[in-house]
Amino acid sequence: MQIINGKVFDIKEGFVSRDVYTDGMYIAEKSGDDVVIDASDCYVIPGLVDVHFHGCVGEDFSDATPEGLQKIADYELSEGVTYICPAGMTLPEDQLTAICRNTAAHRKNNSGGAEVVGAHLEGPFLSMAKKGAQNGAFIHEPDANMLRRLQDAAEGSVRLVTLAAEEPNAIEFIKAAVDMGITVSLGHTTAGYDVASAAYAAGASHATHLYNGMPSLHHREPAVIGAAFDAGARAELICDGIHIHGSVVRLTFAMFGAERMVLISDSLRAAGMPDGIYPFGGQEIEVHGNRATIAGHPETLAGSVTSLMGCMRKAVEFGIPLADAVRASSLNPAEAIGIADRAGTLDVGKEASILLLNKKDLSLRTVIFKGQVQ
Repeated sequence: MQIINGKVFDIKEGFVSRDVYTDGMYIAEKSGDDVVIDASDCYVIPGLVDVHFHGCVGEDFSDATPEGLQKIADYELSEGVTYICPAGMTLPEDQLTAICRNTAAHRKNNSGGAEVVGAHLEGPFLSMAKKGAQNGAFIHEPDANMLRRLQDAAEGSVRLVTLAAEEPNAIEFIKAAVDMGITVSLGHTTAGYDVASAAYAAGASHATHLYNGMPSLHHREPAVIGAAFDAGARAELICDGIHIHGSVVRLTFAMFGAERMVLISDSLRAAGMPDGIYPFGGQEIEVHGNRATIAGHPETLAGSVTSLMGCMRKAVEFGIPLADAVRASSLNPAEAIGIADRAGTLDVGKEASILLLNKKDLSLRTVIFKGQVQ
């Protein structure tokens, strides 16, 4: 395949005028067939990578059903999200085990849709005081043995775990998680700067939905935000236009640098669905337009109803350069979960997961997944 006449994302130069070639499922130095795609008036970018979302089209990853996970994967691919690491909720261990087993089974079946790279355990190792929309009845102290059981059930597919760094045994938990090949992210936490810094020094390297579910940045107590900045950690942002003000999105990109920002959707089962009330981790959420809250508690946000593609567009609307928004939606999350050797850029040798976006409005024109036009 040869993709011609487009403006192609380049990690060093932004967007350049060049052709992209594929040979089978990989990006190549020359085309492996006679197929030509004219990308005139298009940006050509890597497939997106979402490392933190819960569901869409009426399905939730935490339900742990094969059919639901397949619907999620299909919808995400249709939105240009080619690699996904869905997030589980704070739930009992038996349900978390079911989620992990479902992830492993789906990966073995390879049944189409976006690739389910692994699982993100957003709970249950969180702070009760910063649980947000998570179910406090199932919060659990950091427990490395429990994490090991879940990783075994997932057959090594747990890629990311969120942790409240102030909880007992947090440092030992971090070291054990890193040994299991799991990225540790600080979130849903009351940790101050010193505690968070110790967690990053122990091996944590990520921050879960920065600003949400943690103390605010204060000039005398910078807390997790300051600790993440100083430690060189990557930081997630829910850029749906609801969770984070546009000024703070711009400020955070400037502060951390585009190379450390990870855009996420944090989308719920209500994404791609009409307004209404939906189940959520043993609770209910209420959706009105682009805003989702815990039913009866309109002040408590409960995730988004926007896909990662929508969040990337919103970042651009907020003034983030397109190349930076693309990087934060592709390469950076790919690095966070250990798949940057095959995803996240359009370099020769990477998997040919490629998107064509119309220049006029960044709408999605074409999805190519592992060399196949969808």
